[in-house]
Amino acid sequence: MESSTSTVFHAFCQVLLRDLKIHFRHRADLMNPLVFFVLVATLFPLGIGPESSILTIIGSGIIWVAALLATLLSLDSLFRSDFDDGSLEQIMLSPHPLYVLVMAKVLAHWLVSGLLLVILSPVLAVMFHLPTLAIPALVVTLLLGTPLLSLLGAIGSALTVGLKKGGVLVSLLILPLYIPILIFGTGGIDAAVNGMDWSGYLFWLGAMLMLGVTFAPFAISAGLRISVSG
Repeated sequence: MESSTSTVFHAFCQVLLRDLKIHFRHRADLMNPLVFFVLVATLFPLGIGPESSILTIIGSGIIWVAALLATLLSLDSLFRSDFDDGSLEQIMLSPHPLYVLVMAKVLAHWLVSGLLLVILSPVLAVMFHLPTLAIPALVVTLLLGTPLLSLLGAIGSALTVGLKKGGVLVSLLILPLYIPILIFGTGGIDAAVNGMDWSGYLFWLGAMLMLGVTFAPFAISAGLRISVSG
């Protein structure tokens, strides 16, 4: 039993390292969501004006929407290259559980996209004149919310991986599922900006993340089987 567990963990690490190497070899694709995130968040202050009170009110929503759109931008490539070169079928034929292997791919996607957005978020918080006490709320809500964005997005990406132009369809499928994450993420930041307790929003995001980690890998696996077999 222990050797079987170690073998599965080894396969998980191998897929994770493989995907990270592929991401870093294509640095242009790696930077696109990050640049998009910064550009979207930067254009709003330029268009609205430098009034700090207005920027503080809308800052949390703009940062979260920019993070959501940046995640959507990178979802179409999550399984696409593996599907095109046939390695996705090899992964599905592996003796290891498919839900473990797809979890490694989603983790790699989050490490090169969502985590970078979290690291950059304090800079954008200063741009929107968010209070210093609200910056931890921004970072923590994004830290809990962006993995969930990747997990839910991977379900849509798995269902549309066999389509030539699945990017738009992924957005239509996944955006309704993103709404609760957006509400609790921005709500937690707004509560911190107003000096209120924002821990309740974290509990909801944490609960949704646990549900996502538990059930999303199975949904992703089922979506891949439907797409590849179809």
